Amino acid sequence: MRRSLLTKYICALLAVVVFASSCSSRRKTAKGAEVPTADVATDNSIKTFEMSNLDYFTFSGRAKAKVTMDKNSHDATTHIRIERDKAIWISVTALLNIEVARVLITPDSIKIQTKYPKKELITRPFSYVYNYVNPGLTFKALQDILVGNLSPELLRSSQVQVASSGDDVIIVGSKNNVTFQYGMNPQNRPYATKIEDKQLGQILDASYDQYGSFDGHVFPQRFILNVQGEGLQVKADLQYNRVQFNEKLDMPF
Repeated sequence: MRRSLLTKYICALLAVVVFASSCSSRRKTAKGAEVPTADVATDNSIKTFEMSNLDYFTFSGRAKAKVTMDKNSHDATTHIRIERDKAIWISVTALLNIEVARVLITPDSIKIQTKYPKKELITRPFSYVYNYVNPGLTFKALQDILVGNLSPELLRSSQVQVASSGDDVIIVGSKNNVTFQYGMNPQNRPYATKIEDKQLGQILDASYDQYGSFDGHVFPQRFILNVQGEGLQVKADLQYNRVQFNEKLDMPF
């Protein structure tokens, strides 16, 4: 498979899992890098938002997904399993319940096993994605995006600002040549995440909606993602219909 095709395939599968963007409920302030005129918060505000992150050992979810890549849309069922800080497992099923691919992501590697229409195993180091996204997107940052958490790795920067205006609370900052922005809801959970490398023209844009409580965990049932970079544009819209936390997981590959 040529490099460009492999790139698009990896990005599409990652998008099916958890890179996100513009949802209908997304608020205006989440679209740009502007911070509303407001009182700037202290470091204690950052700690409060971090404490509202999901605290879990494992996550398992099933979602109906619509993935748009190069102006072509595809419907699929996506199963996502996460063993925190260790592994992300994804299975993509198409029409007639036929599994077309599996993905296993660890802090060190990315493995993609295609099953239809052609069986093929692709193995790359995790660093391979840095050909197309900024190194600010680490394994843990990806994991946080998938479950709607703020990334402590990004927030640990001297260039972070928290501001509020009316119902909007916005966190903006920069680190390692990346600018990031979170829009927060009244429950201190994000409704939008944006990570951008303007120099390379790379954007990861995610939005979250329809929060519900699952075993005491406040989780977004709607997740929309846009990924743009190097002539590639991928959008994924996920609607979860099953969510479980802290159950024993299998990750067959």
